[in-house]
Amino acid sequence: METTKPVIGTPRNGSGGLISPSMRQKLTGLLNGAQGPLIGLILLCVGFAFSTDVFLTLRNALNVLDQVTTLGVLALGMTGVIIIGGIDLSVGSILALSIMVLGWLSQDYAVPFAAALVISLVVGAICGMVNGLLVTRARLPAFIATLTMMSIARGMANITTDGQQVVGYPEWFTELATVRHLGFMSVTAAVFILIAAMAWIFLRFRATGRSLYAMGGSAEVARLAGIPVLRLTVAVYAASGLLASVAAIIMAARLDSSQPSAGLGYELDAIAAVVIGGASLSGGAGSVAGTVVGVFIIGVLHNGLNLVGISPFIQQVVIGLVIAAAVTADKLRRRS
Repeated sequence: METTKPVIGTPRNGSGGLISPSMRQKLTGLLNGAQGPLIGLILLCVGFAFSTDVFLTLRNALNVLDQVTTLGVLALGMTGVIIIGGIDLSVGSILALSIMVLGWLSQDYAVPFAAALVISLVVGAICGMVNGLLVTRARLPAFIATLTMMSIARGMANITTDGQQVVGYPEWFTELATVRHLGFMSVTAAVFILIAAMAWIFLRFRATGRSLYAMGGSAEVARLAGIPVLRLTVAVYAASGLLASVAAIIMAARLDSSQPSAGLGYELDAIAAVVIGGASLSGGAGSVAGTVVGVFIIGVLHNGLNLVGISPFIQQVVIGLVIAAAVTADKLRRRS
């Protein structure tokens, strides 16, 4: 009597590969359009790994993670704005205003530090809400509305302390960014990861999150479908302002100081990260996974170019070229 020997290594699901279809589907859902940027990030890492021995060390990887937390939180807020077809040029200035309010209240007026933290968050949310109201009620283009707020917030950031920086925060606060728990994770990095996870769940599994894509595709069609377009638009801009304040708190913890010039140019880096991650500036497309990959692409570029001794001015040129390539690729993809 013959017995059939099992064939070792043959997948039971018959998919012809080591990864099951269900696992493949989960990975696709997790990346959700970020596959292209992820490949670009991997190629960048490989290139810098051959350029310098320091790049692939654990210490450098943790440094990159810590360095991108502020930009990452800003970019997560920008993701929602761009998905609905808007733009927010004020996040860098809102960051500056929030960080100055934090230092101004806690140092000059002896406001309890916890209260100053909450007030700085409220300030950012209010600035974002004003942006949303300018867009929805005053009917201003998002570019003009947020450009207005960018100027106002930056001016108010300088007014609070007459352009002077505030130095010195409680030790427990700065340790949020400097102490690595379990040997690798700072609290500020954990906050970025937690916010990214919550944003991914919201956009992928919540009806309200899916409504943002409908609004970006066509606000009028979304309104006719019963989606509260005006209210959600204000909420998205308010969330962007709130996350700018969270980024301000992270920056204050990292630098142990508040400066009126904080966040200068960060709005462009945030937009770049979202676009590099596969979002469309015309709205209706974008993902948290893509944004996170875009943030790390910018962070790895800065880090790697610094390690190989490239001038910061040349780095700006390289980032600009990467943005142009990402937008061009998006246009070509949509045409095809």
